[in-house]
Amino acid sequence: MKEEIDETVRASRALAAAGLTDMVWGHAAVRDPDGGGVWMKASGWGFEEIDAERVLLVSRGGEVLHGEGKRHIEYPIHTEIMARRPDVGCVVHTHAPALSAFASLDTPLLPISHDGVVFCDPQVPRFTETGALIATRELGAALAETLGDGPACLMPRHGAVTVGPDAATAVMYAVLLERACRTQLMAMTAGGPKTWSDDAEAAFKRNQVWNPAQRDAGWNYLQRLSERNP
Repeated sequence: MKEEIDETVRASRALAAAGLTDMVWGHAAVRDPDGGGVWMKASGWGFEEIDAERVLLVSRGGEVLHGEGKRHIEYPIHTEIMARRPDVGCVVHTHAPALSAFASLDTPLLPISHDGVVFCDPQVPRFTETGALIATRELGAALAETLGDGPACLMPRHGAVTVGPDAATAVMYAVLLERACRTQLMAMTAGGPKTWSDDAEAAFKRNQVWNPAQRDAGWNYLQRLSERNP
């Protein structure tokens, strides 16, 4: 239990350090290894404010099984994705501005930068059933279905989700997705991108640039940054 709480705190603080905070909204959740549900921050607190006392265990049915405070209404994002994806140990939901803006465009995300190669093959999907809150298990399941087996899903009129086997991966994917979207938006305002990695180079770069050691290096940097700026 302590390990999952600590991981939730680290994920939240890392997202804040990366600039993906949205006041008190957005959340990261870590799978409960005993099948109790997910560990996630309590509602009403920003990523940078999370400590062990502000982490809850929320069941798939929405019951708070451990901790004090109110749960987020969008807990089904996490519980339903993890129910569908046994490989996922952490889910991140964020409303970061660049990815939210890019999600509104009917445009593929291109591997213009290192960041984009993670999300181009297969192309990052868009969940279009609703732009409102994912407040029911049915909507959570629909989002999980759209996500499929990929690392991320854009949510037009809302934000995005990213997933990974652990918090380091899910958080880094959230950071990379935001950066990839921002880079492409910048290129579009300058007249549109003229060059990007082809399929072969993008596949090579996914392992060369974003292998586990590289992802962990980024995650460790965010941990150090969050410790310097508590």
